[in-house]
Amino acid sequence: MQVEDFNYDLPEELIAQTPLKQRDTSRLLVLDKTTQAITHEKFHNIIDYLEPGDTLVLNNTKVLPARLIGEKVDTKAVIEILLLKNIVDDTWECLVKPARRIKKGTVVSFGNNKLTATCQEVKDDGIRIFTFSYQGIFLEILEELGTMPLPPYIHEKLEDQNRYQTVYAKEVGSAAAPTAGLHFTKELLHQIAAKGVNIAYITLHVGLGTFRPVSVEKIEDHEMHSEYYQMSQEVANLLTATKKNHRRIIAVGTTSTRTLETIMSLYHEFKECSGWTNIFIYPGYTFKAIDGLITNFHLPKSTLVMLVSAFAGKDNILNAYKIAVQEKYRFFSFGDAMFIK
Repeated sequence: MQVEDFNYDLPEELIAQTPLKQRDTSRLLVLDKTTQAITHEKFHNIIDYLEPGDTLVLNNTKVLPARLIGEKVDTKAVIEILLLKNIVDDTWECLVKPARRIKKGTVVSFGNNKLTATCQEVKDDGIRIFTFSYQGIFLEILEELGTMPLPPYIHEKLEDQNRYQTVYAKEVGSAAAPTAGLHFTKELLHQIAAKGVNIAYITLHVGLGTFRPVSVEKIEDHEMHSEYYQMSQEVANLLTATKKNHRRIIAVGTTSTRTLETIMSLYHEFKECSGWTNIFIYPGYTFKAIDGLITNFHLPKSTLVMLVSAFAGKDNILNAYKIAVQEKYRFFSFGDAMFIK
């Protein structure tokens, strides 16, 4: 299967640069993957498509203010570091720009030496392993010195850093937001729960893959990054009961989807577990966990377009995207949403 098969034309002006003032007023394209019917809604009307006994699964990861701008201690050259993955203690896998300036032993300073990073290992694709040194609490220093690692297609400054967090973000560790969840407000979640819909939280820390394009021609040759996930026994029991009662499991976002499908693929049941997943879902994959999917509109030729195409059918997705372009939906992280049922 060719990567080019998942391409589509997107005018640049449809790439959302800023979030809407009110989260749940974004637009919602509803796609029935069986009948191919498409309906246009506002996001807060998602409640009309959820039934008592369904379980909505959300990823409660919290984005680190993981983008740091510093300077090399020896030459004063400006260096940008993006924290991707905590390896152990204060040692992190990072994406660096310009990477050619960072060798093993290079020291980078941030905030007048309030934080320093020493390169321990040089890896491919701009990746470096750094050990950080500081006085105090690392997360507090990041809050002071770091900024949100917005995707490269967003050029506007984010006025409110919390708009790149979901309202239910809890477990710190992501390099990017699980953006399908950005549309929910606390009030909407309360209304959904009051309708009798179960709300479950799992964790998947979004990593490097969000920033890495598919560079091969055949999708089977693409190698996925790995990301850390976690599910509690309480959530596992709820999901098992949902299936037993013939109700739907509806994933919010591709990250929730990948977590649920990983667990079912590994264990053939929902259970308390944690680990690393590099699951790559593309057409031909048989879904084992989810029955519905709330998601954003994804980049052309991305692994995320391939995932939603696996769930709804490639032709269905490309047709829905074509209609979304015609209707001037907003695309990508701060854009509008889609519900595939």
